[in-house]
Amino acid sequence: MRINYDFGDLQAFLVVKETGSFHLAAAQLNLSQSAITRRIQKLEDALGTLLFERSTRQVRPTLAAKRLQGRAEAILADAWETTQSMRDDSVAFAHQRNAVVTVALVPTTLTRIFLPALSRFQSDGAQARVQLLDGSANEVAEAVSEGLADFGICPTPPSEPSVLFDPLFQERISLALPVGHALRHEKNVCLAHLHSEPLILPAKGTGNRLLIDDAMAKASVQIPWTFEANRSSTALELVAQRLGVALLPDSVTDDPRIVMRPISDLKIARSVGLLTRNGQSETKAALTLKAMIRESV
Repeated sequence: MRINYDFGDLQAFLVVKETGSFHLAAAQLNLSQSAITRRIQKLEDALGTLLFERSTRQVRPTLAAKRLQGRAEAILADAWETTQSMRDDSVAFAHQRNAVVTVALVPTTLTRIFLPALSRFQSDGAQARVQLLDGSANEVAEAVSEGLADFGICPTPPSEPSVLFDPLFQERISLALPVGHALRHEKNVCLAHLHSEPLILPAKGTGNRLLIDDAMAKASVQIPWTFEANRSSTALELVAQRLGVALLPDSVTDDPRIVMRPISDLKIARSVGLLTRNGQSETKAALTLKAMIRESV
């Protein structure tokens, strides 16, 4: 059954019954007399009964009005208690909401960029809890854009117009080799070396793959890949198991099973920075953690 009246209608009814006047009820509720009349008519139509007998001299409540009074008072009292309780809870837990910093980041920025700043953040006595949302560059930008994260750490500028990108540094994309590989002694690896190696590339559509494909296109070279991996951690494990060599950012690992070597004739770099939603009001804890990230890098 559809309910076609609201709390305002019930409130108008109770004030009219209490004052015995549409005019006085309008003054008390700071509404026009015609607005009070419409609310009473709406309530009467919804209930299918007459609530007041009107005349030029007086407004008399009907039997239905007397029956409705107790129920209307109970409904409004429950509504007021619910509203007050929600407001009290909001105040009570405000400090907890403000004490949580949510950071969206790509996993490759965790070890060398975020964790040193987080360690300092905690050692300086910060009480805020930190929630991490890890995902691809697009997922990080989306989390910031939708307000799910206070800020993000992302390797490439996002396409969302609602997100601001604050560059922190540029880092090179190099060749990841297993520690015993013959090329580990090379100071710089040439592209020619890669034609005979099982090559591991980031998956199509990822930020790093776009940079690699663009650099190869500009250099007019094409090197067939053997493996594609959506996450850098997967590519690193393939390298560690001596299944191939991978093009990856320098900062992705400090694994002793892997060595990184620059490529002399293919210059690829990515920009790593902080993402913030345009116009967002930032908490003190979020601002402090962002400042420590800048200092760390």
